[in-house]
Amino acid sequence: MGEKLAEEEREIVTPGEVLGRAAELKAGKGTYVSADGAGVSYVYASLTGRRALLPPPPDSPDKRPIVEVTGHKAHGAVPEPGCIVLARVKKVMAKMASADIMCVGERSVREKFTGVIRQQDVRATEIDKVDMHASFRVGDIVRAVVVSLVHMVLLFLVPSHVALLGGTCIILDTFTKLSLGDARAYYLSTAKNELGVVSAESTAGLRPEMVLAGEMMIPISWTEMQCPVTGQIEQRKVAKVGN
Repeated sequence: MGEKLAEEEREIVTPGEVLGRAAELKAGKGTYVSADGAGVSYVYASLTGRRALLPPPPDSPDKRPIVEVTGHKAHGAVPEPGCIVLARVKKVMAKMASADIMCVGERSVREKFTGVIRQQDVRATEIDKVDMHASFRVGDIVRAVVVSLVHMVLLFLVPSHVALLGGTCIILDTFTKLSLGDARAYYLSTAKNELGVVSAESTAGLRPEMVLAGEMMIPISWTEMQCPVTGQIEQRKVAKVGN
């Protein structure tokens, strides 16, 4: 048993990685428990670090080993549920947008983490009226809060353009693949006043999916930003600036 524990302690794990079945392991620091689609509970890593198995306390009725993950600073900042992140929008679709997470709080990331903003997570009111293309554009910098990990990415295309992403049914605009790693994707939310687009360049009137390097726009309302050179106004889910 001691050799096995020593071997486990040397292993580096990443967020969302399965550490074992909850029936056999007790979740400790740096881990959490979540059930899969079949209702089976597993212990997952919530951060990048070293996995360790610890024996249960002698007087504990629960004899399962305790699994813990100790953060590994060399891997840089890692997103966790509840953290505020900055992300650059990479693609906008009818029901969701994907983005590259750049910073967690004030710390930059050293690994690739993908953020997914679903239509229901853009704002807190009138969710059914949210237009993703009127909320974000490719290249926008967005301040968001991490909602949860995307544990399983099941992506496939069928004739009706329907795909399953982390158990959520989404409709795709075209036959486009999303590159989301199982342990690297996070659901993000901008459903607070202080969250949303913090930096955006004017698209000079082009289609939403096309971007031309333009002037840095300034926010003029909760839903609009304006180019200071051309006066062009574009729609966004704007983050509140200052008090």
